Amino acid sequence: MSRRLLRLVCTAAVAAGALLAPSPAVAVPDPAPEAGAAVAEPGQRSAASLLTDLQRLYRDTERATEKYNATAEKLKKQRAEVTRLDTGLAKARLSLHDSRGAAGRLARQQYQSSGEISSYVRLLLARDPQHALDEGHLIGQLSLERAETVQRVAGSEKKTDALARAARKALDGQLALAERQKKERDDVRKRLDGVERLLASLTVDQLAELDKFEKSGAAEAQKKFMASGALSSERPPSREGAEALRYAVRQIGKPYAWGAEGPKSYDCSGLTSQAWQRAGHPVPRTSQEQWAELPRIPLSELRPGDLVVYFPEATHVALYAGDGMVVQAPRPGAKIKVSPIAANPLLGAVRPDPGEKPLRHYTPPRLPQGATDGSSQGYSSAP
Repeated sequence: MSRRLLRLVCTAAVAAGALLAPSPAVAVPDPAPEAGAAVAEPGQRSAASLLTDLQRLYRDTERATEKYNATAEKLKKQRAEVTRLDTGLAKARLSLHDSRGAAGRLARQQYQSSGEISSYVRLLLARDPQHALDEGHLIGQLSLERAETVQRVAGSEKKTDALARAARKALDGQLALAERQKKERDDVRKRLDGVERLLASLTVDQLAELDKFEKSGAAEAQKKFMASGALSSERPPSREGAEALRYAVRQIGKPYAWGAEGPKSYDCSGLTSQAWQRAGHPVPRTSQEQWAELPRIPLSELRPGDLVVYFPEATHVALYAGDGMVVQAPRPGAKIKVSPIAANPLLGAVRPDPGEKPLRHYTPPRLPQGATDGSSQGYSSAP
């Protein structure tokens, strides 16, 4: 983000008296006007219209970010596989070299003894038949060793060829993933540019109105959700869940950054995956994988540490903190904070450790001053 743009947005925010830090990192497709339709200038549009467009842009950014994260995770595993295969190939080639050396020595021995009398004739002419039999046994052993050496050479060659093919294929896969990751990174940056352009086009009054309108909508959504009885009486977390939540709370105030897994910044699933990793219970990296692979639970059974997933495509995720609140890394330009659970459209919840029993005694972690927000935290431009 250019200094001029940063100055533009921040000046507008301060003048509006709004705390500029976006609500949950959500991504949405760029608003595309119908063919032939006139596009209204920002100054002619309502706060509802502007909020819809901005939330769509954030949701689109989040979707692109999670796609990038998934590819980055695959690339990390692919690189590890390439390293493993390369190591195995080097060992196989060394083994093949040794096997071929042994085969060469046996071939020379065979050549050097090819003019000697056969062991059968030697046995017939021997003064000491027992000694000749012992020699024959030794010769038989040498023949067996020759056969085993030949088999070992053939096996080493086959294994080396297979590993070489697998290594080439794995490297091709790594290069393809790296190229895909670059395209997805460019897509995220494009989405962020769209957010910056829209925010930079807004006036001081529009920023203030937008902030007020969103907070009002989020507060109303939370009120309806809590009144619906969807959340039942509070349940204590498991030991791992409590530790994951404590870790997330310690990150409050750190900035959102797409693709980040800490320790200085996080995106939404970077925070949730690292929290559970630090609790000793690894979970998938992206919000879509967390929703698809972890056991789902009813919202009425939520306990602190569970993961709350948002939007139809599972593009955003947060940790349940209790009392209808979640800890989340919201969106570009925001900081990790505590928000109402209904601040974004709920998809459902998953529990990383369904088999673990809840703690008998649990004390919720103390939240830093100013960590809890009634809705969102206003708007700022993407970094």
